[in-house]
Amino acid sequence: MTIWWNAFTPWSSLAGGVLIGLAAAGMVVLLGRVTGISGIVGALLQRGSWRNAGVWSWRLAFVLGLLAAPLVWQWFAPLPAMEMPRSPLLIVLAGLLVGFGTRLGSGCTSGHGVCGLSRLSLRSLAATLTFMATGVLTVWVLRHAIQTV
Repeated sequence: MTIWWNAFTPWSSLAGGVLIGLAAAGMVVLLGRVTGISGIVGALLQRGSWRNAGVWSWRLAFVLGLLAAPLVWQWFAPLPAMEMPRSPLLIVLAGLLVGFGTRLGSGCTSGHGVCGLSRLSLRSLAATLTFMATGVLTVWVLRHAIQTV
């Protein structure tokens, strides 16, 4: 295994991890909520949630913040070039499978991996081990067993 040193960015990665941790801690301390993107968006899209401002107002602000982040980033540095190495249909299919997996697993990587593990949740530990093992197995199958990449 080799490291692609041009893409090795430990300080940016550390800063991103710290920001994610601070955001997750802020959500728990300020709102008493877990920062799980699938749960936030899922509740935002539920029928009838728009009638209760307490249900959707902070979720909408969170999602708008996620969408606005690249615009803010452009003030400090150029955005990286966007590449789509596979067909758009495969990207959509992958997104649908991720959505199915988050419903099946009762949460997403951010909810289980960041927030659940920090709360010492056994369910989140099982979910995190499962999606990490599945990711490792998928990469191994695609790169070594059927050699698509």
